[in-house]
Amino acid sequence: MLQGPYGSLDRDRLLLRLPLSSFTVGTVLLPLTGFIACIALSLMYHFEDSTYTHCGVPNYLPSISAAISRVPERYIWRCCIGLHSAPRYLLSVAYFSFYRSRFTSKLPEMLLSGLTLICSIAENSGLLLLTYVASTETYSVHKNGFIVFIASSLLHMLSTCRLWHVIRRHSVNPEEVTSYRWKVRLFLVNASFCLAAAYFFRRHNKFCETGIYTLFALCEYVVVFSNMAFHMTAFWDFGSKEVIVASPPEDKRY
Repeated sequence: MLQGPYGSLDRDRLLLRLPLSSFTVGTVLLPLTGFIACIALSLMYHFEDSTYTHCGVPNYLPSISAAISRVPERYIWRCCIGLHSAPRYLLSVAYFSFYRSRFTSKLPEMLLSGLTLICSIAENSGLLLLTYVASTETYSVHKNGFIVFIASSLLHMLSTCRLWHVIRRHSVNPEEVTSYRWKVRLFLVNASFCLAAAYFFRRHNKFCETGIYTLFALCEYVVVFSNMAFHMTAFWDFGSKEVIVASPPEDKRY
């Protein structure tokens, strides 16, 4: 067998090597950047349209649906969510493999790991649905995508916190303890502001008071930021693990 000038053939099989922590941060930064850009552009260039309410009361912040439904915001958001979706699915499977290795002999936790995987996939799929079907196009589909996203997101956070509660009881790793504590805090923040957003949305539709829809939009922002931060805790979860893309070994004869 002949070797090329660059050394062993094994070196040629390694195509990409990236720390999983960096992979996670990059995945979360995509929707974060897109979200901030969409809100800023809506406020600067589409303030009247994006803050319009059906009853005409003053409103000072666009809802997320309004902020991502106009041009160019729509395309920025779709681009960021589309690029981040494949890594999100990959991380869902990576977490399931991680839980399976930690709970090999514990049936309840294994079943909960499966539920967490399903919720994670449903959350990402709901996000894709509400992203690519704008509220100004087909409202009912956009609304159902939003419901799937919120419901599966909350259930995913809750089941994840339960799994990490079990992990923490048998762990002396400070990073795992830190990760668990932040997961619980962010889940409580997310759930609280989801309830607050539902309250303000219902109150706005019932009474049409000035500024109430602004409070609803503000609660939506906190829900999104806390959701992204929750997924960012993967930075502590995978330690020194790496994402590796390589070609399969082959017997090469010359």
